[in-house]
Amino acid sequence: MKIRLYLLLLLLSTAVFAQQKQVVTSIDTIKNKIGAEFKLSIKTTVDTSSKVIFPNLKNLGALEVIQSYPIDTVKMDGRYELIKKYGLTQFDSGRYVVPSIKIFINSKPFLTDSLLVEVANVQVDTLKQKMFDIKDIAPANNSIGDWWKYLLIVALIVGIGALVYWFIKKRQEKKLIAEIYKTPIEKATSLLDSLEKKELWQKGEVKAYYSELTDIARNYIEEAIEIPAMESTTSELIQGLRAASVKKKMTLSQEILENLERVLKQADLVKFAKSKPLDFEITEDRNKIQKAILTLDSSIPLEVPEAEEILLNEVQRQKQIQIQLRKQRKKRIVTAVVLVVFLLAATTTFFIVTKGFDYVKDNIIGHPTKELLEGEWVKSEYGNPGIIIETPKVLKRTDLTKTLPKNGMALIKEMQSFVYGSVLDRFYVMVSTLKFKEETQIDLAKSMDGALQSLEAQGAQNMIVKQEDFETKEGIKGLKAYGTFSQVDGDSMSTAKMYYEVILFSQGGGLQQIILFHEEGDTYGIEISERVLSSVELKQAIE
Repeated sequence: MKIRLYLLLLLLSTAVFAQQKQVVTSIDTIKNKIGAEFKLSIKTTVDTSSKVIFPNLKNLGALEVIQSYPIDTVKMDGRYELIKKYGLTQFDSGRYVVPSIKIFINSKPFLTDSLLVEVANVQVDTLKQKMFDIKDIAPANNSIGDWWKYLLIVALIVGIGALVYWFIKKRQEKKLIAEIYKTPIEKATSLLDSLEKKELWQKGEVKAYYSELTDIARNYIEEAIEIPAMESTTSELIQGLRAASVKKKMTLSQEILENLERVLKQADLVKFAKSKPLDFEITEDRNKIQKAILTLDSSIPLEVPEAEEILLNEVQRQKQIQIQLRKQRKKRIVTAVVLVVFLLAATTTFFIVTKGFDYVKDNIIGHPTKELLEGEWVKSEYGNPGIIIETPKVLKRTDLTKTLPKNGMALIKEMQSFVYGSVLDRFYVMVSTLKFKEETQIDLAKSMDGALQSLEAQGAQNMIVKQEDFETKEGIKGLKAYGTFSQVDGDSMSTAKMYYEVILFSQGGGLQQIILFHEEGDTYGIEISERVLSSVELKQAIE
């Protein structure tokens, strides 16, 4: 009855049933010391014309292949018996699964049986060997140091300061650009005032001062009197003024024209001959330009515009104001967006430097298991014999009976399963209970082997197994297996290292099972597992 029950548990856990094979798998021992050799033997009996291919392996699950022995061939009754041996070892204690491997016979694949082996610790005789205290942790020699953190903080401060300066500067320039002058004389006098505030010649920039001074005068003449002043030489400009004064009936004195010509020629000498006027000469030249502009403006005959022309000019001016306002609004929006993005990036970088990337990832970006841990937990009873357990989410009922054969279901009286997540998720919890029609003694060790092979059949690779006793708060004892395995995502082909725990209880002719696993190193997943397992309560089976 025990053998039938063990086979049934394997069928229930994996839903994968063995077929008759031509390959026989054996191992010389299932328990060995650390570093000792396990000899895995694979035997197959074939025709003399058959072609058999054994794989060349470096690792077999979590075990290392240290020796691949030559194939032994025995001829018997016109057939060949081929025996291939592999030497396996492991340098960490625990229980390990020797996974199935493919043997090709005439290009047809056959799977070997998976086996469970145990690697035991080597006992140390403390009477013969002197023992020493564990040494203190020595600080790592970090040649880089923490200077980059301070450099990054300084760079952030400089960046924020530069951004604020750029923003203020832009606003100042925007005000100057947005200013709309009604007449050329207003523009000229305003630019003259701005030029004086720059104090260029006081700083030694005489050439730049004279260049701006003459450009203001030429621009005014070009806009107000409508002659090409910017492209003209000094002589051509004075001649153009004389001609315009006659044409427009302007009353210009000879002194004003001579003073303007003298300043323009002085500017040419400064720009092209590197002349250096004295301070009082520079002041006089500025006053002469200002007086010339004011005199020219006052000598221009006034033209009374018609009502339609006034209205047209006002409409154009209003349109120009609207265009300027839209540009200013758009620039303000862009500046605000850039500032917000920069501040977010600076804040994130600051927290990464001071608190670490994990803090930012968990508290700002978000972490799935952290949300589960900090959410509202649910305590409920599942199955029969009942398991009372507290979980982050309600476990949903799932039907596993459909995956079992009819001959297996004939021995089962009742089966219930409840899960959260899936075997491909980064966090998974399953609670299942099983009752048999005939009462029998359940071997938890063999049942655990079936559960572990179930995980392997569902995609767990390189499984490392350790076992220990487990006891609930009420004193009910069970068996616990834990360790790690590799999980492969078929869609992205990425591999994740998972930590698992399997708890089995046997009472009242029934089997109670708890399986949970999460990503290795996930501190929130560890806290969830500890909280879930500490909440386990078992109820007596109901007949």
